[in-house]
Amino acid sequence: MNENAKYRPWTAREAPKKVLFIRLQAMGDMAITLPYIQGFKRCFPEAQIDFVTREELDTIPNSIALFSNVYTLRGGRSTRKQAFYAVMLALKLRMTNYDVVVDLQNNKISKIIRKLLAPASWSEFDKHSYNPAGVRTENTIRSIGLGDISPDFKFRLKDPSEGVALLKEVGWREGNKLVVLNPAGFTPSKNWPLDYYVEFGRLFLNEYPNTQFLALGIERIREKVDYLQVQLGESLINLVGKTSPATAFAVIQKVSLVLSEDSGLMHMAWVSGRATIALYSVTISERSRPLGEHSICLSSADMECGGCMQAECMFGDVRCLTRFTPQMVLKEAIKLMKASE
Repeated sequence: MNENAKYRPWTAREAPKKVLFIRLQAMGDMAITLPYIQGFKRCFPEAQIDFVTREELDTIPNSIALFSNVYTLRGGRSTRKQAFYAVMLALKLRMTNYDVVVDLQNNKISKIIRKLLAPASWSEFDKHSYNPAGVRTENTIRSIGLGDISPDFKFRLKDPSEGVALLKEVGWREGNKLVVLNPAGFTPSKNWPLDYYVEFGRLFLNEYPNTQFLALGIERIREKVDYLQVQLGESLINLVGKTSPATAFAVIQKVSLVLSEDSGLMHMAWVSGRATIALYSVTISERSRPLGEHSICLSSADMECGGCMQAECMFGDVRCLTRFTPQMVLKEAIKLMKASE
């Protein structure tokens, strides 16, 4: 076997019966793999499709009707512990005799699993290409040689009532549009001004009066969301700190639009086929932007300083984001809303 190769295609005449996909981190990157795996499943509905991910990410794949089995890799964030548990997991899975292993992680840990399983066919994710992660995921699956695989953005939840029940409990009036406002960029250089979110919300309400806004995520964004709630009042539902990843994913299936900075929640939205406006500043947007006609990426790609990957803006004003005014973003939102009707 050529260890420098990135894939070994499937050569048998019959379709593979057992396929294992691996994506270990991070939340958004794991979410990106799901519509492409679902597209594969649509083409091969009789195949056993299994998934390996880390324990902090396994609630979402366990919540959707896609996988026959979801296997959790233990070890936390310790590479040494992960390596040990990867060997243990691979030895357990060897009895399954997978025909194909698609490594959508391509790191030392995922290679341990793939090599110990020794499948007839395998492929590895391209970590170095500047193509978007979704394109690279699709290409990794296609390199197996089983034909064109297109993404399927419509997920079936095992418990369809989970997201709806929570939304009704916190005041969602069924029939109202739900719009997620997500100021979740990790560094100041990834943040659209909070007052821009407020103005966008007020402008959006003028266009779509039967709208309720929604914020959900981890405690890190609580202070920002509290400010939005003061400004937008009862039109904003605050679910910060009240959802697991799987519950957040279920809630996302019910929204009409997501306006988000670069974050895992943004990826949950576009892979679910939700109308998504992604605000990208310092991130190299070409590598991770959302895809599909239901999404738009407002990025810094056309600027000389674009994709600088700095935590603080060198000019002190995050001009790559502030140039996108609430009025401009509203126009894009209306386009996406009309296209989805």
